[in-house]
Amino acid sequence: MTQPTTQDAVRAVTPLGMMWKTPDPFLFCVHHDDRYPAGNEHLGPAASLAGRDIGQDFEGRDGWRMYHGETVPGFPQHPHRGFETVTIVRRGVLDHSDSLGAVARFGGGDVQWLTAGKGILHSEMFPLLRRDAANPLELFQIWLNLPRVDKMVEPHFSMFWNDIIPTEVMKDERGGSTEVRIIAGRLGDVRAPPPPPKSWARREDTDVAIWTIKMSPGARWTLPAASASAHRMLYFFQGAALRAAGRAIPASSAIELRADRDVVLENGPDEAELLMLQGRPIQEPVVQQGPFVMTTREELYQAFMDFRQTEFGGWPWPQHDPVHGREQGRFARHADGRVEKPTT
Repeated sequence: MTQPTTQDAVRAVTPLGMMWKTPDPFLFCVHHDDRYPAGNEHLGPAASLAGRDIGQDFEGRDGWRMYHGETVPGFPQHPHRGFETVTIVRRGVLDHSDSLGAVARFGGGDVQWLTAGKGILHSEMFPLLRRDAANPLELFQIWLNLPRVDKMVEPHFSMFWNDIIPTEVMKDERGGSTEVRIIAGRLGDVRAPPPPPKSWARREDTDVAIWTIKMSPGARWTLPAASASAHRMLYFFQGAALRAAGRAIPASSAIELRADRDVVLENGPDEAELLMLQGRPIQEPVVQQGPFVMTTREELYQAFMDFRQTEFGGWPWPQHDPVHGREQGRFARHADGRVEKPTT
């Protein structure tokens, strides 16, 4: 019998684009990294918008995009049904407003976990708060599917403020460091904050993990094995060179791994950053059109009918792209009126 080699842990390596391939139970991942200029009095860019396809600006001209925004960059009101969004804002801030009447501003490492469930309208805008300096924005948005039994649950969101997300720092024998932020799942005995109540990640047997990993130059760390039934992807989005289970990985690569193997990661000469997505697949049909993700064509048709008839409760805000004041700090006001703020 042929014994498995360490490289068997790496199933495939593919180049990264803007939107990253994700396995079941994930649907989608995008890495927004925009070098916005100073802001103007409207919290938009203090720069000419001439030549941009306003409303559909994804080109990345001058290192930044307006996306669907017209005055402020971002994504004005749009619907979701049947899945969850996990939004990790690493730099800059995001202003959230939704059809339930909830609002939030978060950034600097904060995470919002939104269960769209039976339907919600929300906007995600990127206000440029600084008028005297650049306004860099970097975030991940990850779409996590819901099983059919939970696709029509009530919408819900949780805020994971930066200071409550656990971070583990490991040192290798040469002093190299690896820092892991645990947004979902656990590393050893360290657990992430609990996901929303109906999330696939809330179930104990799904082995869902969302981690960001930062490795110092030359650092070495062993990614511990998970369950054999889980899918596991590493996204090597920052750094010059990496080895995974002895295999050389080019910069800007997606790495599909066997989840049931320990994987030795050896960093190259520059600091490296990776995102890990892991979870047991839901193994149900995915029928998707735009912001609706269901399991049958009939359910998808019903989602469009429901949205046309109800607009998922309607949009309670006077603008389709609301932002909060320049001086507003990070906060969340939920649909029930409860207000929370980070402690730091």
